[in-house]
Amino acid sequence: MIRLYFHPTPNPAKVALFLEEAGLAYETIPVDTSKGEQHHPSFRAINPNGKVPAIIDTDGPGGRKARVFDSTAILIYLAEKTGKFLGAPNDRPELLSWLLFIASGLGPFSGQAVHFQFAAPEGLAYAVNRYRREAERHYQVLNDHLAGNDFIVGDTYTIADMSAWGWLDRASRVRKGADDPLAPYPHLKRLFHTVDARPAVVRARAVGRDHNFKKVNDEETKRALFPSNYPPTA
Repeated sequence: MIRLYFHPTPNPAKVALFLEEAGLAYETIPVDTSKGEQHHPSFRAINPNGKVPAIIDTDGPGGRKARVFDSTAILIYLAEKTGKFLGAPNDRPELLSWLLFIASGLGPFSGQAVHFQFAAPEGLAYAVNRYRREAERHYQVLNDHLAGNDFIVGDTYTIADMSAWGWLDRASRVRKGADDPLAPYPHLKRLFHTVDARPAVVRARAVGRDHNFKKVNDEETKRALFPSNYPPTA
C-alpha cells in the first residue's frame, strides 16, 4: 500500500497521476500546506524538507516500510517498483536528463514565476521578469525537443511526460495574462493535451477533492507557505 501525502498542487498531482496510471493501491493523506501542516514534526519525520508530495510504501525494498520524498524521486521509485512508464532501457540516459531538467529547471522557475506574479509584494519587476522569462525559456527548450517527438523520451508515454504535465497544467498562471499560454509552444501544447486527455488524468484531478483544503490567503497562510520571509520564533 502506498500512502500519498498530498496537497492539490503540481508536484503532488504528478504522483497522483502515476498512481492512477499504474493502478497501484494507495490512500491519500491530506497535508494542508496553507495551515502549516507540512511543518508538523509527524510530517517532518516523513519529509525533513517539509514539502509535499511524499509517500510511505508499506511494502518497500525487502518488504520493509520505506519513505520517499520529492516528486521526481517518487516517480522514479514507483516506476522502478512497478516496471511501468520507464521507457526502453536504452532511453534511460534521456529519461534521467529530462526528468532532472523538469525537476531543476522548468518546475522551480514555473513555481517562482507564479509566486512573484501572484504572491509577492508589488515593485519587484526584476524578479517577475527574471522568473517568468526563465520559465518561458524552459518551455521553449522542451518545445524544440518535441518538434520531432511525440513524447519527451523515446516512443512511449513515460514519467517524464507525467512530470511535465504537472507544471504545464499551471501555464495560465506561469504566463499570467496570456489568453492561450501554450500557443507560442505548439509542440509542448500538443504534448500537454495528449497527456491531459488520458482517463487517468480525470481520476488524478479528483484526488483530494473530498478534503476541504484551506483557500484563504491570510497571514497564517503566508507564514505557513513562506516561512523564510519571517524571523524565526523564539
